[in-house]
Amino acid sequence: MILSSILAAKQAGKKQLAVLVDPDKTSDQHLEQLIRTALMAKVDYFFIGGSLLMSDRLEPCLEQIGRACSIPRILFPGNALMVHPGADGILLLSLISGRNPEFLIGQHVIAAPSLKKSGLEIIPTSYLLIDGGAPTSVTYMSNTTPIPADKADIAQCTAMAGEMLGHQLVYLDAGSGARRPIPVATIQAVSQNVDIPLIIGGGIRNPEAALHATRAGADLIVVGTASEYDPMILVEMAEAIRFSTVEDGRATVDGRRSMVDE
Repeated sequence: MILSSILAAKQAGKKQLAVLVDPDKTSDQHLEQLIRTALMAKVDYFFIGGSLLMSDRLEPCLEQIGRACSIPRILFPGNALMVHPGADGILLLSLISGRNPEFLIGQHVIAAPSLKKSGLEIIPTSYLLIDGGAPTSVTYMSNTTPIPADKADIAQCTAMAGEMLGHQLVYLDAGSGARRPIPVATIQAVSQNVDIPLIIGGGIRNPEAALHATRAGADLIVVGTASEYDPMILVEMAEAIRFSTVEDGRATVDGRRSMVDE
């Protein structure tokens, strides 16, 4: 069970890593390289999806990953069309940072019959968009305004409401192509006020950003755009995430004091 794995990792204090694959942006050759690197980095999950679905690449992507490895394939849907029984699970995203009913419940109603028959593990997830310094596809397609980056209190209260509604995960996303990652203060505010696992994505382009996020309380880091340009960045991300511990408010990596400051 995917959710059980995420919960167990959180309880054990183990940080996890997922790579986001957009079927529209991934060729067979690039995906093959990405899978090899993901295995090398011991990535925990593949998230598959995007804001649009302009090609018929979803099923081939799922099949290619499934043939090559046993890393769980989790759908990260932008709309009701991105439901496929060939995955292992799906994040049933409710965009609670916005006020567009289509992404709060509308798309879910459309997808419900397909989800019921799919056999997928369905994980109800609070999805919050945080301003990453640039307009993103998800903000445009969802017709919602992201939470301002300096409004940690709004993100905190929104995530708390999602947990109270029964959601199993909180996902803070700055969006694909974000100029900056989600601020540490926002991650800390949410992490300290919810008990469910916290996923962070968008704008994480280097190991330092991943390290800052995990130190602030992220349980699962999602890397997308950075791995599209350089799949090997996953290895560095994994090292920063997995071999980091917190001692007296500072991080160490493989037992050595990190050069990354607050």
